[in-house]
Amino acid sequence: MAETLLEVRGLTKSFGGLIATNRVDLAVETGETHAVIGPNGAGKTTLIAQLAGDLRPDAGAILFAGRDVTALAAPARSHLGLSRSFQITSVFREFSALDNVALAVQAHAGHSFRFWRAARREPALRDAARAMLASVGLGDRAGVLAANLAHGEQRQLEIAMALATRPRLLLLDEPMAGMGPDESQRMIELLRTLKGGQTLLLVEHDMDAVFALADRISVMVYGRLIATGAPEAIRANPEVREAYLGEEVG
Repeated sequence: MAETLLEVRGLTKSFGGLIATNRVDLAVETGETHAVIGPNGAGKTTLIAQLAGDLRPDAGAILFAGRDVTALAAPARSHLGLSRSFQITSVFREFSALDNVALAVQAHAGHSFRFWRAARREPALRDAARAMLASVGLGDRAGVLAANLAHGEQRQLEIAMALATRPRLLLLDEPMAGMGPDESQRMIELLRTLKGGQTLLLVEHDMDAVFALADRISVMVYGRLIATGAPEAIRANPEVREAYLGEEVG
């Protein structure tokens, strides 16, 4: 029986009269790729922000590896192995790709980002960063400023930075946002290489990517999870098709 790495119980968050997450229950098993899908405004990004520790829930509990982390801030959760990539690329644009990943390696070792010059001088940090860049297909782009990377390459870089923290669970918030077909396919192939060895919670609008990658899918509508199951079961679920998938798969 698979081990539950992340468990969410009754997670609730409101903004004024809007309930963004409404008593959400969710479980992610070690080693699985679990996708959360739903229309715009369903509450997916709000859910991810609460899981990462960037947003405090109004009610409910978040358990990670059996530990209640509901009250922990994002840095403490990252130290425990819970890492997030953002819907909007968040890299240091004035630094090279290698510098960006070296900083992430350095931060995970417990050092401040203010000492970024040390990351440039320390061979161990640089070697680890080069290996991480190679693992996401950016080995030959190490010296390029992040600002000069293509959009898809910046998303690859962000994933390399997240992986540099050696997460037990990687939260991916729309990693294919703004990508063209070729870039999206490269990202799918990258995430496919992580399957099994890395636990992933993926929020994504690209249904081709979701059904190509996910072991299980949870469907979110108006802040509620209306279904969770294998891709085939979700595709065939009448409530899901009416609420969301029918718009995507015709």
